[in-house]
Amino acid sequence: MISPGAGHSGAARNLRIETNCLASGGLFLVDRNAQDYVGATPGLTGKATAGRSPQRYLMSYVPVSRRTIRRHRESERSTRRLVVALAAAAVVAWLLSVSLSPMVYVDGYVHAVDLVVHDLCLVVAFGAIILVDWHGFLWLIGRRGLGEIIRLDGAATPLIWGGLAGLLATGAFLSPHLENPMTDVKLAAVLVLSLNGIMLVPLMRRLARLPVDTTFTDLSPGQRVHLLSCLAVSQL
Repeated sequence: MISPGAGHSGAARNLRIETNCLASGGLFLVDRNAQDYVGATPGLTGKATAGRSPQRYLMSYVPVSRRTIRRHRESERSTRRLVVALAAAAVVAWLLSVSLSPMVYVDGYVHAVDLVVHDLCLVVAFGAIILVDWHGFLWLIGRRGLGEIIRLDGAATPLIWGGLAGLLATGAFLSPHLENPMTDVKLAAVLVLSLNGIMLVPLMRRLARLPVDTTFTDLSPGQRVHLLSCLAVSQL
């Protein structure tokens, strides 16, 4: 997990936490301006290996209390529990909306109002998703800062989830033709987008703890794949 290295002497502003060493109870810090890198344990000193960037690193070891380690692990467990709970709630809400739609029939003025609200929720939810994805893409190519993306995501999240919830609630009163393939595609898209957004929760929590000047290339390979996969799914 990368976080600021403030509070240390010398080139403190250049220090970033490179790796969480929870097993040994410490953190590695990296000085990107150093000519060599120095490990936390004997025998871990030397030059950067062949094939890597010629940039050199200086690593130092900072002890971390067991309480901090426990808080980190509990935060990861609570995030996993939240993801499971949100995914289950999304599936249940989707199934409830689809199951009730053939049983509920409204017409006239009520149907017209429900259709307008349904379309409005569609515009709000998918418009906010496109806006967040676009700014995320700009961050990928270095045109936006991570801090700006995090703030935008926080502002857009209520619009996205409020719009998706409105789609499910109003869709139950529209008497959709479930035998129509296009209707099935639309319903499946709502469920997939809901689950895709939930899968982003752990990653966005980790990104929110990174320095505001973190770039896409600073992320781990797994985080980059995770982010790109969710971005691709949301645009399909």
